[in-house]
Amino acid sequence: MNERVENADIALMTEIATLYYVEGETQEVIANRLGISRVKAGRLLKRAHAEGIVDVRVRQHPSVSAEIEQELIRRFGIKRALVALDHADQDVQRSGVASLVADHLSRTLHDGSIVAVGMGRNVGAVADNVFEQGERKCSFVCAIGGSLRAGEYMNPDHICRRLAMKFGGDSETLYAPALVQNPELRDAMYENSTVRQTLDRARRADTALIGVGDLSEDSNMVRMGWFSPQEIAEARLSGTVGDMMGYDFIDLHGQPARTPMQGRVIGLTIGDLARIPDVVAIASENTKAAGILGALRTGVIDTLATSVTNAHTILRLDEATPAAETG
Repeated sequence: MNERVENADIALMTEIATLYYVEGETQEVIANRLGISRVKAGRLLKRAHAEGIVDVRVRQHPSVSAEIEQELIRRFGIKRALVALDHADQDVQRSGVASLVADHLSRTLHDGSIVAVGMGRNVGAVADNVFEQGERKCSFVCAIGGSLRAGEYMNPDHICRRLAMKFGGDSETLYAPALVQNPELRDAMYENSTVRQTLDRARRADTALIGVGDLSEDSNMVRMGWFSPQEIAEARLSGTVGDMMGYDFIDLHGQPARTPMQGRVIGLTIGDLARIPDVVAIASENTKAAGILGALRTGVIDTLATSVTNAHTILRLDEATPAAETG
């Protein structure tokens, strides 16, 4: 009996939400049409929001961020910048940045596309913000190993599966840990045929989704137990400002950082990313401006997705700290 009542409520909430958001009817018209009070119609509409039946999204107009996006493109030679409005709630801001990346994927992916997928909250949020795309026959391949401590949401395998479900494609797991004790063990893992096969496929990707990490005591790497707060502090003192997709630690000039933390993560390298046509770097947190600037200066980023505050900070920081000359 209770299950039948619950199903009836879901059906009624869905009908009310459709009439209100899709057909544009007022709550009063809906109440009269369905033979219920206006108060009940409003209450069920709110419940539809709470239970996830309704997902309202406000898309920012291109003109809002167009000027700063063009300046990022001009300054760093990237192909595109996706800049989301700031929000005090970090989860909302992360979702705003991720929705821009989701829209970018929806426009650019096609049958046969291969996407190399990194780990982390920002990459995971992209899968949450993709609407069902039908059958695209895309392949989503893990570009870094997995970690039990990361939890399902941030693990590349789980992110690949969710993206494949949204796009009607397939996913491929990298059967290796993300972090090992030393570079020698990492090199030995690279000799494994299963690991090598998956990474070779990831290297052939058309698009890569990567996060940019910072070196704060609250970073994913500390929370997952990869590195201690002391190791992070020492890396900062040596000039390390962030990492790309969990490894390849970099300094502010986009050069490899000199830190013992380097060379222990199994996945694609900066050299591998340089050969992928569209490397999408995603970073919503306002603590990551220095790390993003370092990532941009590596020259491998094609698409940057971030917040307005980060974009302004990156540009000011770039003016204050000219890139190191190479060669």
